[in-house]
Amino acid sequence: MTNATPVAPVRLGTLEPVTTPTKLFRTVAIAEAITWTGLLIGMFLKYGTETTEVGVRIFGMLHGVVFVAYVVTTVVVWVDRRWSAGRGLLALVAAVPPLATLPLEWWAIRKGWLGDSWRLPSGATRSLPDRVVGWLLVNPLRGLCMGLVAVGALTALALAVGPPTS
Repeated sequence: MTNATPVAPVRLGTLEPVTTPTKLFRTVAIAEAITWTGLLIGMFLKYGTETTEVGVRIFGMLHGVVFVAYVVTTVVVWVDRRWSAGRGLLALVAAVPPLATLPLEWWAIRKGWLGDSWRLPSGATRSLPDRVVGWLLVNPLRGLCMGLVAVGALTALALAVGPPTS
């Protein structure tokens, strides 16, 4: 006989699939750092050893998509946790220097910036940012789809503008 703990089913349209602010922010911050690492290795191979451009092609696109996902995640957490403008801008700027999202994420956890539960929608106010983030948290699958559309649209816009060197 096993002593298996029953697992509650995940109900669509509830907060269960969304996870916590800490887990979501940590996951995206680490992914952003990993793609930065891949891009840096690709740039070394392209410009340092002049052997291949494959790493830049793959990780350049991947990093761009994850960068946009990090920005969207940061804004959602910023609104939900009621970060100050300085804290929110610091979190956004951390995506620019290579691997800076890692120390920022560690610092944010140490200082209690993230939390283990979402404030919204239960604490939603009438402000537009609160209502939008509250809706995203109550409708996680729709929010994920909208997030993917937003990331795709921003990535397409960046591709249309072209790389910084062209």
